[in-house]
Amino acid sequence: MDIMFLCVIVFLFLLAIFDLSIGVSNDAVNFLNSAVGTKAASFKRILIVASIGVFIGAAMSNGMMDIARHGIFRPEHFSFYDLICIFMAVMVTDIILIDVFNSLGMPTSTTVSMVFELLGATFVVALIKIAGGSDMGFNELLNTEKALSVILGIFLSVAIAFFFGTVVQFLSRVIFSFNYKSNLKWKIGIFGGVCATAIIYFMLIKGVKDLSFMTPEVKAWVNQYTGMILIGCMVFFTLLMQLLHALKVNVLKVIVMMGTFSLAVAFAGNDLVNFIGVPLSGLSAYQDYAANGAGDSTGYLMQSLNSPSDTPLYFLIGAGLIMVVSLATSKKARNVSKTEIGLSSQQVGDEMFGSSRIARRLVRWSLNIIEWFRRITPVRVRKWFNTRFNTDETIMEQGAAFDLIRGSVNLVLAGTLIALGTSLKLPLSTTFVTFMVAMGTSLADRAWSRESAVFRITGVISVIGGWFLTAGAAFIGAGIIVTAMHFGGQWVMFALGVLTIVLIIRSNRRFRKRNKEENGDAMFSAILSTDDQKEAWNMLLVYIFDQQHKFLTYANESYQAITKAFISENSKVLSKAEASLIQRKNILKNARRKETLCLRHVDRKTAIEKSTWFHLSNNCCMGILYNLRGITEVSKEHVENNFLPLPQQYKEDYELIRTRVSTLFNDTLDLMETGAEETVPVLRRHCDEIKDTISDTYHRLHDQLREGDTASMTVVYVYLNMLQETQEMVSSIRKYLRAIAKLRDSDFRSRQTSRQPSMS
Repeated sequence: MDIMFLCVIVFLFLLAIFDLSIGVSNDAVNFLNSAVGTKAASFKRILIVASIGVFIGAAMSNGMMDIARHGIFRPEHFSFYDLICIFMAVMVTDIILIDVFNSLGMPTSTTVSMVFELLGATFVVALIKIAGGSDMGFNELLNTEKALSVILGIFLSVAIAFFFGTVVQFLSRVIFSFNYKSNLKWKIGIFGGVCATAIIYFMLIKGVKDLSFMTPEVKAWVNQYTGMILIGCMVFFTLLMQLLHALKVNVLKVIVMMGTFSLAVAFAGNDLVNFIGVPLSGLSAYQDYAANGAGDSTGYLMQSLNSPSDTPLYFLIGAGLIMVVSLATSKKARNVSKTEIGLSSQQVGDEMFGSSRIARRLVRWSLNIIEWFRRITPVRVRKWFNTRFNTDETIMEQGAAFDLIRGSVNLVLAGTLIALGTSLKLPLSTTFVTFMVAMGTSLADRAWSRESAVFRITGVISVIGGWFLTAGAAFIGAGIIVTAMHFGGQWVMFALGVLTIVLIIRSNRRFRKRNKEENGDAMFSAILSTDDQKEAWNMLLVYIFDQQHKFLTYANESYQAITKAFISENSKVLSKAEASLIQRKNILKNARRKETLCLRHVDRKTAIEKSTWFHLSNNCCMGILYNLRGITEVSKEHVENNFLPLPQQYKEDYELIRTRVSTLFNDTLDLMETGAEETVPVLRRHCDEIKDTISDTYHRLHDQLREGDTASMTVVYVYLNMLQETQEMVSSIRKYLRAIAKLRDSDFRSRQTSRQPSMS
């Protein structure tokens, strides 16, 4: 049994290694976004600065983890076996939760997940002890004050960070405007001094207060002379920043990199305990049990965990190295950062989220309020504010999501609010504050236009909801897992350990697959970033045909698979096809939205000339999709009900139609690859011939039904539906052929007898 417990401790540390890697991927959003979003430096340099900060913060952290040792439960009332079950449940749940959120690109709070995992697991174990006849109540077994303070911190940090982010960014933009370089002469020194002093204040109070070299005497000295330190920093940095500006150094980039470094130090110095606190507490418990427990795992109580922990330096250095390597190599870190950067981007782009009813109502209410303010504000005042918020004058690096003024405010304000919350004993979450500050500053900068606001509000609601979902999932998940372990013993622990490994492997494979698909969309980003309108159209044309080529290939394969499955009565294939078609609809809608955004970067004359054929080609693709869904739904219902199969006499006719439709799809795909518009009239005639063949089949079928057996009427109705949908699909392909020819060549004229342009 003791060997099994040792294996559990080793497994906890193995999970801690993975937890460190995915944890830094999740929390990289806190200190990377402003630097990455502003392009203050190359991504490599940003990672170097952040990695140095992470390593310094981790190596000098004292590693105390009072929450894991005695912050949630009273260890003197829990046995070694109870705590091993709790720690194992916490780590398994934490790994699964954080990795799922990272793979979805959703930032979540490691503090909240750990606290609620501990709370959920401890609550269930306490419930088991009380049900088993223990005289103690929940108040004696649980310490809920810490969890409640974290919940309070969540609510406060979300509202306060968003409010101050909006107000401070609004004032900063009024002072500097979007054309900030023309307003830097004397303002930059003061602005830089304020920002640098705020960063120092943040590092003194939040970032380094718990580092190993901060003895009680040093802390007392810092607390006593905080005011003088800040005044001295203000004077020094104001002069320094003004001097750097005079020497042609971009002070704003310096501020952004300083803020990135300070947040990285604070993250590693304070949040490191979220990742390694539980395994270290488990190790301490095992050492105490091995020395004094005498093999009584269910009876030996763990009052030793009431003492503080002093983590050995090699644990801290090792954790720092793992975090640095993970930060430099993790693609999930970039995926999480992409969520916040996308929601705060100054430009309309690929919105990651759809729209929701609450977001649409909030936008409508906001527009009404803005209109009210517009009516009561004097015209001169409105004009002056519009000059300060003229986004056409925006100065940003190539490919940046927002400018350096906003990036500086994001970092400085987030750090200041976290430091202020810490001084007031409020456990503000770094994730919550940095995210909501970024959302507030983007709102103040008018980055949420009427065409993007509904998507971004939906995104913010989704992220905030994800935070609270984390708490609930952590509490319930850890409770379920600890129950299974407590009653199932070592075999359940072993099974859950294997399950965790399997889930980790599957999650990473799924993420790599999705990341590969997203990386293939580089053309979209290139179109949005180019300033050459002619080149933008050429790239957009390639992008449109590439997306539609993929869809038509999919449509051809799906049509053949669906019709074959109906003939062979394969309900499993039809069910998969139905789910796939629903997913494909979302892909088509997303592609259309992206292409519409790209069309705005084309010169006006070309955009107007091509828009009709662009929309027609997309509508044809969507029409083909609906035809496939119509065939699938009816066929699936027929096959699942085990009705009569399609008679042999009809199979032969339909096989001929299936073959000709497949040939038409393939010829259309070849046309898209070769660009041989001269074949379009020929292919359109083939479409007419296929439609005539289907009509003849349809009429013959009617004649046969008048004289045939009524027992097969049900399957014949399905067959008639397939013929009708196929005929509509061929009509859509015919229209599509004309549309793509007109997209490529404005002078193209199909060889029709009618001189009037037709869209059919």
